[in-house]
Amino acid sequence: MDWRSVKFDWNHARAFLVTAEEGSLAAAARALDIAQPTIGRQVAALEKELGVDLFSRSGRGLELTPNGITLVEQVRAMGDAANRFSLSATGKSEVVEGNICITATELLATFALPPIIQKLRQTEPGIQIELLSTNDESNLNRREADIAIRTSRPSQSELIAKKLCDVTGHLYAATTYLQHLGNPTSIDKLNGADFIDFEKSGRLLSLLNSRGFELGAHNFPVVTRNHNVQWELVKLGVAISGMPEAIGDPEPLVERLVIPGFAPIEAELWIVTHQELRTSRRVRTVFDFLVSELPNELNQ
Repeated sequence: MDWRSVKFDWNHARAFLVTAEEGSLAAAARALDIAQPTIGRQVAALEKELGVDLFSRSGRGLELTPNGITLVEQVRAMGDAANRFSLSATGKSEVVEGNICITATELLATFALPPIIQKLRQTEPGIQIELLSTNDESNLNRREADIAIRTSRPSQSELIAKKLCDVTGHLYAATTYLQHLGNPTSIDKLNGADFIDFEKSGRLLSLLNSRGFELGAHNFPVVTRNHNVQWELVKLGVAISGMPEAIGDPEPLVERLVIPGFAPIEAELWIVTHQELRTSRRVRTVFDFLVSELPNELNQ
């Protein structure tokens, strides 16, 4: 390979890639945590180095030119290679200090992980934790997080996953709301109740109807993807929704619905990391700590 033919700066190429993926210089600047004018200068420098226009500027913002569309795939491959290089390098670290990003659902991040992180900080004060509370699945291959707690096993071969435990859920409602409904004890009597769904597509609606309910969209006057908001609405007596029993049972404002013939809602909980990060002592320490502590926290 003639290395003399490579005449561009990788930082400039990275700025181009992130700008293309994020859609604007401002968003790219936030993603890379550098100033927007710096991103603009780096993209302009790459265009000068390559002798082509990568973006067209219009009233709608930045749009990739035909050359930009062709080259962005090449740069994306470079970015993936750089990411793998970083993963490999990180994996060789034997120092138990530094940053670890853990991603988990809003419910786990709120109700289960805080006491575990408290213990971890006491035993490993050199580790700084970034807790990403989101119901969206983070891409571990792109380093959006180091460790993920998920309710399904990943399919990617380059990820390491370990089943933590089974999680049992039930329907819960505020005592006041159940009294308003006349304390129903059957599915038929609950078909006129209000529920809260996770999304407009009706995931909970479909689940409950598959279990013998006969519900429609009118039974779901409130929809929110934020599980913590959903739980607050349940506690206020707005409607009924599902919740893991480790969170629902201790709450004094609500009651678990006991419905003959309605089985608990079962799910699996998995902990996931990248296979190369698994060889990092820092990541391994946090990974193993979560494996040890999280099942206990959820099954108290």
